[in-house]
Amino acid sequence: MAYPIRNQQGLYFITCTVVEWADVFTRPIYKDIIIESLRHCQQAKGLELFAYCLMSNHLHLIARAADECNLSDIMRDFKKYTAKRIFENLHANPQESRRFWLEWLFKNAASFNQRNTNIQFWQQPSHSIELLTDAVTRQKLEYIHQNPVRAGICYRAEDYVYSSASFYAGLAVERLF
Repeated sequence: MAYPIRNQQGLYFITCTVVEWADVFTRPIYKDIIIESLRHCQQAKGLELFAYCLMSNHLHLIARAADECNLSDIMRDFKKYTAKRIFENLHANPQESRRFWLEWLFKNAASFNQRNTNIQFWQQPSHSIELLTDAVTRQKLEYIHQNPVRAGICYRAEDYVYSSASFYAGLAVERLF
C-alpha cells in the first residue's frame, strides 16, 4: 500500500526502510552517512526536522518542508544520495564481512523495480503519514523515541545516540534538527 506525501508543506511521520529489512546501520560509517545527509537536507534543501530515530534497518522522521520546498523531492533526493553513498562505501570496504551478501541483496531488489537499474537500497515507497493533530504527533514522537528501548538497545530513550530523544529530554545541547 502506497503512502504518498500529498500535502508538500504538511508535517509527516516518515519511515524509510532498507530492502528486506537488512541490518545495514550496525556500523557507524553507514549511520554517519544518514546523519550527514539529513544535515545537508536541512541546510540546503529546506527539510525541517522535528524528530528522528535511526535503527539498524530503518529510519523514522517527523519532518516537513520549508515554504516553497517540496517534501517529496527532498525525500527522493535524500534516499537516492544515501543509497549511492552507502553502496559505494560498502563496495569499497574489504573489511565489510557482509559485503557480497548486501551487494547481492541490493542488486537483486533492483531487478524487481523498473525505476532502479543498478541497486535498490530503500524499500519503495516510504511510509508517510500526515500528522494532523497534536495528539497523533505526540503519539508518533513517543513511538519514534521508544523504538530503541522496545528493541532492547537501551533502557532509556534519551541514551540512544542516533535519536532526537536526548534533545527532548534536555540532555543534548547540539541537535540535528
